[in-house]
Amino acid sequence: MFRKKSISIAILAISMLYFTGCNKKLSVEEGGYYQAGVYFGSNFSKEYKKGIKDGCTTARGDYRKSHSLFRTNDDYHNGWFLGRSRCKHLLVVEGEDTNTSS
Repeated sequence: MFRKKSISIAILAISMLYFTGCNKKLSVEEGGYYQAGVYFGSNFSKEYKKGIKDGCTTARGDYRKSHSLFRTNDDYHNGWFLGRSRCKHLLVVEGEDTNTSS
């Protein structure tokens, strides 16, 4: 019983260290990449960043995609989907009443 509990605690401690280390947000100077105030990570290729930017712009309501890059470049393709999914909360619909109180 004691050994089982010790193993569980050790796994929990290692998991906490692992996840806290992975969430470090790097500054732009350190290679961190931000688009529309959303942190995406670091060390992306130029095409990946362009995909993120275009996908994020699309998610915000202004469709943008380089179809030739989307079909031929995996970095742009993956970046576009990442940008669209991470920025979709930024969409603001004009005329939408956001006040839910009566």
